[in-house]
Amino acid sequence: MSKVAFVGVGRMGANMARHLQLDCGHDITAVFDVNKTASAEIAAELGAKDCGALSEVTEAAEIIFTVVTNDDAMRAIFLQDGDNLFSGASGKTFINCATLSPGIHKEVYEAGKEVEAHVLEGAMASSISQAREGKLFLMIGGDQEVFAQHKELLDQLSVNLRLCGPIGKAAEVKALVNMVMNINTAALAEGLGLADAMGLDLQLVCDIFSQTGANSRVLETDSEDMIDRDHECWFSAEHAAKDSGIAAALAEEVGISLPVNDATRAQYDKMVGVGLGELDKSGIAELTFKGRRPSA
Repeated sequence: MSKVAFVGVGRMGANMARHLQLDCGHDITAVFDVNKTASAEIAAELGAKDCGALSEVTEAAEIIFTVVTNDDAMRAIFLQDGDNLFSGASGKTFINCATLSPGIHKEVYEAGKEVEAHVLEGAMASSISQAREGKLFLMIGGDQEVFAQHKELLDQLSVNLRLCGPIGKAAEVKALVNMVMNINTAALAEGLGLADAMGLDLQLVCDIFSQTGANSRVLETDSEDMIDRDHECWFSAEHAAKDSGIAAALAEEVGISLPVNDATRAQYDKMVGVGLGELDKSGIAELTFKGRRPSA
């Protein structure tokens, strides 16, 4: 079994670590997080070292997973002057699992080659519970040989594992996944908000949606939360805004317009602007149901 470490042990990273050690028998040797309470708790639970320096993480493991919030955080852990994960990284493998721009994945990949480290991207389209159960949908980008070397480990984390192509390609596909998911969420919130304003039975509406062209995965996961105003965070509005922005940037690069994505992004940006960014993405219904709308 492998010696594995994690940088970024929020709910996704911590549950991936739990699964690999408690269910699969791998040795989680080290963790690191800027939230020291989070890293201390999972370190104590798994008997791992709660590292104070990124170089300690690399020293302690053969395979290092990263699950960080954005491009700036990714750049900081790998490319900042002084302490970073590429210190003493020759022969080590880094699997970067956050939803980030393809550009930062490519930047880290090229820097890894300079220190003889291996880098894969492992974009995830799954929930916190699926991370704990090893049932992630994982989209991998990187070298075929490196993927093959670590496929057994990646299979243990996933129920559906796809190699999307060279580095950056998994991030492109994940951007599309989240773009469409966010659009579907915004559309559902508008549909239910309008139905509510017209005095329709929302359960009846949802039942009809489920049997028609209005059906979607988001209907299954978010409709009840929208109706009940239960927006406990599984995927935050702030992250939705970021990911819709990644899709917008990709569209600009290839010279096409995405008006529906742009409108969706504006709604999630509004949520962040009025202090609702930490709500689940289903909280977009707070903007669409009559009588709920916060001021801009």
